[in-house]
Amino acid sequence: MIRESPITDFQPRPNDIIWDVRDANAYAEGHWQPAQHQALDSINRTVLQTVPSEQTIYVLCGGGTKAGRAAQLIASLDSQRSVVILTGGTRAAKAAGLPMVEGF
Repeated sequence: MIRESPITDFQPRPNDIIWDVRDANAYAEGHWQPAQHQALDSINRTVLQTVPSEQTIYVLCGGGTKAGRAAQLIASLDSQRSVVILTGGTRAAKAAGLPMVEGF
């Protein structure tokens, strides 16, 4: 199941799985602090198996296009998986003053 939530309304918990699905260069240039890098083109069944099936995966990108594609891909690989697109992505996070970091 795919849902959407504005990134500015999201309050991450320590165990949340938050994937920034942009390429490595974009991620390293600046990303929302709690997000882990998981490039869109690296998402596959093997990667999904590393995350417990009952755990929601939150996805974001720069503005929303890649996150939507990532959510669709995850749903196609695991139709029972809960996926939340964090709308607005890193642009909205940065504009709202959320903690941003550079590098990996």
